[in-house]
Amino acid sequence: MELRRAWVGAVTGVVGFSVAWTGALPAAAASGRTAVGQGCVVATGPHQHPVEKLLRLRADGSQSLKDCQAIQAFQRREGLKPANGYASRATLHMLTVATARKNPNAGGRCPVRKRRVACVDLARQLMWVQRGRKVVYGTVPIRSGRAGLETRKGWHTVFRKKRDDISTLYDNAPMPHSQYFSRGQAIHGSLSNLFSGPGSAGCVNLRPGDAARLYKVLQVGDAVVVFGRKPR
Repeated sequence: MELRRAWVGAVTGVVGFSVAWTGALPAAAASGRTAVGQGCVVATGPHQHPVEKLLRLRADGSQSLKDCQAIQAFQRREGLKPANGYASRATLHMLTVATARKNPNAGGRCPVRKRRVACVDLARQLMWVQRGRKVVYGTVPIRSGRAGLETRKGWHTVFRKKRDDISTLYDNAPMPHSQYFSRGQAIHGSLSNLFSGPGSAGCVNLRPGDAARLYKVLQVGDAVVVFGRKPR
């Protein structure tokens, strides 16, 4: 379902922002008619200003060839497709993740314990696992629950793991590498585009490869802490 929604960024050290997003590229960007160089789109994207700021470009909110080339280089490093230099929602999401990688718990929102703690940050739509102050997994992008089906906040515990699971509520949708932490809510892989749509039905969605790696890290009994507020 196509829903018009606003994405409000919450990145450490970056001024907040709010821009409208419809989930689709403008016709010119989608068709490539405005492309220059090696598939570089000169159209200004819906997240132009924050993307420029995170890439330390001139943050004027207007696309330039230099902007496009820098954005495209980042997209290629992160494996984002299309890597066309357009300041898309997916690009901003991955820039938020990349910015957090060095020290995802810089704000101290996730409790530090001697045991493993999976930290699910709803505000930045990312997660990691730490043991003490050492990050042992991540940081990776997530898709949490949409309005009305929010991912439950607070302290939880992994109580069940299932490698090849399906949803009994949502048309037998695949849920690879499921790790349940709050009744029917689990962290699991998603075969759909993680960066599209209003959110999940409450679970914490990961890219399939990220979910497979996390499955090897967490064990039954490990803590899961969900905090923050998902952008609207």
